[in-house]
Amino acid sequence: MSPDSARKVWITRAAPGAARTATAVAAKGFEPVVAPLIETRPLSAKIDLAGVGALAFTSATGVVAFAAACAVRDLPVFAVGAATAAAARAAGFARVESADGDVAALSRLIVGRRSLIKGAVLHPGARAVGDLAGELAAAGIEARSVALYETLPSATPEGLVSRMSDFTAVLLFSPSAGRALAALEIPEGTRVLCLSRAVAAPLAGRKLEVRVAARPNEASLLTLLTQVPLIPA
Repeated sequence: MSPDSARKVWITRAAPGAARTATAVAAKGFEPVVAPLIETRPLSAKIDLAGVGALAFTSATGVVAFAAACAVRDLPVFAVGAATAAAARAAGFARVESADGDVAALSRLIVGRRSLIKGAVLHPGARAVGDLAGELAAAGIEARSVALYETLPSATPEGLVSRMSDFTAVLLFSPSAGRALAALEIPEGTRVLCLSRAVAAPLAGRKLEVRVAARPNEASLLTLLTQVPLIPA
């Protein structure tokens, strides 16, 4: 194995985030290998904003899907993290606040701002992923969800899994990607770096070296990448 092969990093996220992550990984001195484990597919859905006082987004993909389906931009937005907040601002939303964390942090943020929300909270997102609306409803906040896209497993490039010994790490960004990776015959001891504990959960019980970023954002995940030792060359 050459020294260069020991610096390969498998980026499993879907486009367009994969390209941004690849650039960031390369800037850290690693060789990014983009091979998404999941892909997104838009769904046909009617967006009903009657009585809605705020929007909650748990992904930049949700922002893009909403922006493509609805012209409304004057509602306040609560975003799970910096990348999602940036996507909301780029889409034309002026009032955007980021939880800078995970879905639990987003829920806490919204609960803390409940007196400022004039109406229900709408969560445009993926089909069958999490239950932010349910968490908010349990806290006494009127909330509902609308599914604008779904995530599906992608075909893994032939031979990639058999070459895992050439990789420093696999980067996982979502629970759906975690489930897709768990379905593969990944060699024991493969180093998997996860954005959060929820992302790592599907890998429980597998004989992998699973590590979780200190905070659920890309910057923390890449910091974790720079802290792990290289595999022997």
